[in-house]
Amino acid sequence: MSALVRHLKGHIFVFDAPQTPPYEPAAGLRLLLIFLLMEFVLGPRLSLLGLYPLPQLPGWIRILLMILLALVLVNRFARLSLRQIGLRPWRDWSVTERSYFIQVFIIANVVFLLIYGSRLKAMLGGSWGLGLVLFLTGLLWGFQQELMYRGILQTELVRRWGTIPGILVGNLIFTFGPLHFYHFKGHAPLPIFGAIFAIGLLFAVIFRRSGNLLIVGILHGLGNFYIGG
Repeated sequence: MSALVRHLKGHIFVFDAPQTPPYEPAAGLRLLLIFLLMEFVLGPRLSLLGLYPLPQLPGWIRILLMILLALVLVNRFARLSLRQIGLRPWRDWSVTERSYFIQVFIIANVVFLLIYGSRLKAMLGGSWGLGLVLFLTGLLWGFQQELMYRGILQTELVRRWGTIPGILVGNLIFTFGPLHFYHFKGHAPLPIFGAIFAIGLLFAVIFRRSGNLLIVGILHGLGNFYIGG
């Protein structure tokens, strides 16, 4: 029975997350500066680079460059280990983390294929190469968002203000900030913002309870692939 519990307790957000060493307030301030640079200066889609006559890189390359820049800044500028923002290798995951991730990954694929399978098939037109590019782009884009809003922003806000205020403020910025601001121009934005806030809150709680950025990053990326195409 105890072995079964270890495989199920992730679904009620009970994880055996390792304790990460605390960091100094100065490092936290640098984390916030990294977030401001990446989201408000460069822009979540590197929109600032559009002001210059540079060649347009494929989406997955641009996102990968954003991820690498953010990780280098966390390590070199903020002087934090990547573990302190939730990046741990698979070998260091607990049984609960591994089991929860595998279960949800399989369930999510089944559900998404039932809902979006026909649309995805029509969009790809039988091209496995296009499917692979879209999957890689969605995966990287989801991880980038979780890196910025959970790994960097939420980590610091929770350190400063505690769990509930840190999660709520971080998720409000995720919902209404530069990442999704364009939805204000769309038709019926309130339901869209409601959905964004709800899924963001789910990822925020999973990250807070597990301390595992890869879980939320990959699951977010999976949703991006199926829903955003």
